[in-house]
Amino acid sequence: MSQEDKFQFSKLKNSLIIMGIFWVVAIILWQTTGKIFYIINFGYIGTAIGVGGGLYASLPKKKKYQGRRLSQLLVGIYMLVFLGFIRFENMQIEGFFFYLLAGFFGGATIHYLVAKVAGPLFFNRGWCSWACWTAMILDFLPFPRNKGGRLPTKWGNIRYLHFIVSLGLILALWFGFGYRVQPGGGITELYWLIGGNVLYYAIAVILAFALKDNRAFCKYVCPITVGLKLTSRFSLLKIAGDAKKCNDCGACEKVCPTDIRIMDYIKNGQRVLSTECILCFECENVCVPGALKANWGFDCGTKELLNMRESPNK
Repeated sequence: MSQEDKFQFSKLKNSLIIMGIFWVVAIILWQTTGKIFYIINFGYIGTAIGVGGGLYASLPKKKKYQGRRLSQLLVGIYMLVFLGFIRFENMQIEGFFFYLLAGFFGGATIHYLVAKVAGPLFFNRGWCSWACWTAMILDFLPFPRNKGGRLPTKWGNIRYLHFIVSLGLILALWFGFGYRVQPGGGITELYWLIGGNVLYYAIAVILAFALKDNRAFCKYVCPITVGLKLTSRFSLLKIAGDAKKCNDCGACEKVCPTDIRIMDYIKNGQRVLSTECILCFECENVCVPGALKANWGFDCGTKELLNMRESPNK
């Protein structure tokens, strides 16, 4: 078996493991609650990611991104259209806060707890690259990466402020004005969803063109990353490398959409421990065979190693 064949099998194996995890969760929730919705929800999402991952593993290098894009579209549209527009669930982070306060174990609550709190412990920030309905639009824009690197660290603090403002707004409405949500969602939840997504898409697209960076919203503004960065630090699935096979070409860092100094981690004998890694596998795709690959293990992210730029105009 050639090295390329081994690489393909490894990627297919990871996709099957992730799909299996989703199906195990689906069956457990179905059996404990008696609700067929859990089989439909988690079974569909796991299968969509598995199909996308399998396609990624099967396609030639220049077309591998199509597998990830397919997964993004299948999961993102399901979340936004079916759970949001059809079931009237507020899938924004504000909806999650509302449902937690109300004690509702609905679609949004399950989604955030599984995909964005507990999920990153297993499959890192794969949500951002393989399922996010905001990123599924952004990845079609013409700026996969700004060559200058990331803006100064203070810009990344905007997402923490966004998180605090969102949580503060919900707490003020709940405790100050007596606002309540209804079980199963409602027209008000739909308005929240539409308003939030219009705002997110507008800011994300404007930032992408202003900073020439598709993922600018993800790096600096998205409040979801606050939780993702916390638990993904301990993720079992990360990018690993073989320092002996690295030829210092820098190709991996040139394509990394989140500007991680990948070679520094590899040379330090570490897996890519940055909580900015979204498991898009672009680095692995351009690297020499066998030098980079995702694997399962246990370690903890420490210092962020990122390529930074000095100013927005650089």
